[in-house]
Amino acid sequence: MAFATARSLALKGADGHVIDVQVDVSPGLVNTTIVGRVDKTLSEARDRVRMAINNDCGRWPATKRVTILLAPADLPKSGTHYDLAIAMAVMAADKKHEELTPDLLEGWAFIGELSVAGALRPVPGVLPMVIAAAAHGITRVFVPEPQAGEAGLVPGMTVFGVRSLAQVSAVLRGAEVPEAEPVVGPSSSPLATWRGEDRLADLDLRDLDGLEDVRYAVEVAAAGGHPTMLIGPRGTGKTSIAERIPTILPDLTTEQALEVTALHSVAGVLPQGSGLVRRPPWFAPHHSATAASVLGGGTGRVRPGQVSLAHHGVLFLDEFPHFRADVVEAMRQPLESGEVTIARGEESATYPARSLVVLAANPCPCGNFHGLSSSSCECSEVQRSHYRRKLTGPILDRVDIWMDVRPQRRRSESSFRPEPESSADVRARVVEARQRQARRYRDCSWLLNASCPGPALVERWPLEPGAQRLVDKELSDGRLTRRGLTRVQRLAWTVADCAGVARPGEREAEIALTLRSDDSARSLPARVVGVAS
Repeated sequence: MAFATARSLALKGADGHVIDVQVDVSPGLVNTTIVGRVDKTLSEARDRVRMAINNDCGRWPATKRVTILLAPADLPKSGTHYDLAIAMAVMAADKKHEELTPDLLEGWAFIGELSVAGALRPVPGVLPMVIAAAAHGITRVFVPEPQAGEAGLVPGMTVFGVRSLAQVSAVLRGAEVPEAEPVVGPSSSPLATWRGEDRLADLDLRDLDGLEDVRYAVEVAAAGGHPTMLIGPRGTGKTSIAERIPTILPDLTTEQALEVTALHSVAGVLPQGSGLVRRPPWFAPHHSATAASVLGGGTGRVRPGQVSLAHHGVLFLDEFPHFRADVVEAMRQPLESGEVTIARGEESATYPARSLVVLAANPCPCGNFHGLSSSSCECSEVQRSHYRRKLTGPILDRVDIWMDVRPQRRRSESSFRPEPESSADVRARVVEARQRQARRYRDCSWLLNASCPGPALVERWPLEPGAQRLVDKELSDGRLTRRGLTRVQRLAWTVADCAGVARPGEREAEIALTLRSDDSARSLPARVVGVAS
């Protein structure tokens, strides 16, 4: 009887778990069995691994009974990245490979899919797997060569990027490493080049004329991470200003960059050789997108959706009332808790989703502004009522900032307007506001005002008495819900942080109530932009 163990990793959501791939090669009925709650991709691994060993590294133990256990056995396992660990454990357990002994596998993690020729192919999720390996004390890992840079982002990890099964065996045995053909990873398609993946890189708030109140609202949203709704007729600049929100967000910290990069790696959208994602991501799914693409899910392994891929960045849902009803309702969880839990049968996964959610909608189905004297809206009241009913109360109550986007006149018609500020100027104020929050929440698990729990606000960071009375009156008059009260308190703190005020007073509370209100007759105090400068 011969036995060997190689270590690999399983992903549950974005969290990695160490898996012991235990192989027993013994006399008996010739058969190969893989056990340990494996899915079809792992059941097919026996054929891939057998051919890879035969073609690249000697012979498969064809006259023996091979039993492969992936432990712990109660954890569901899927994916092709276990191929390398299975192959190494089989060869170490087979006495035909005398130089490759089981003790040589200790202290290593093995990640990679094998071709029938023995080549090692890239797999999704390498970064979170290597992070989990490091957390469990593993300091050396084999990964496919194109993903060595991704794995090398983890501090303290010794990474071997290899091309073939024979190269892995040679490194472990201390033998001369054979040559192997490089594995060509996926490249950008002509379509990706045509549509311009970096088209948002040159945008700047300076490009937009007017919209002072809206510009201030998105500055507050960016500073505190507050969900925002932009409502206005078509062509007034809702999409334009939303696309420029990433330009006023600061670079991600190293910890945030690792989180975001790991999520992109799990989803398989991380470009090879790209390194850490340093800038806040931007995602804007079409309104025809399914719940699985926006929130996460899919067949087979549960993958993160765009709300999680936009973690620490911006998720823009344009034409929000036109999204499918299940998508609209499913947005409750990320808006409230900043995470998404996906359950598929016996499998469930939780992904972080602390993105800045920006929603946009027209005031009516045709997109013209209903109520203005110059309006050309031809929608009936029934059509407008049906359109508004698509946005349910529980969803709307989770949106912190409401802003009407009105048509703007050209600068030549109103020369008194100041020059628009650049994104760099606004970003400097956002950074300062976030630094104030970081100092205030330095001993807490959250970073921004939008994530601060209501009880903590009341106990540790209350508003000034006058400001609290103003907010409480809105609650007693029925214009605020209990959830809305907490969100106004959070907004007041962000307004204070943007203005450099130590504690929110009546002015900050009034501005917060105005930002929170969906009443177009209620406007921001005069020159409120000056509060942030």
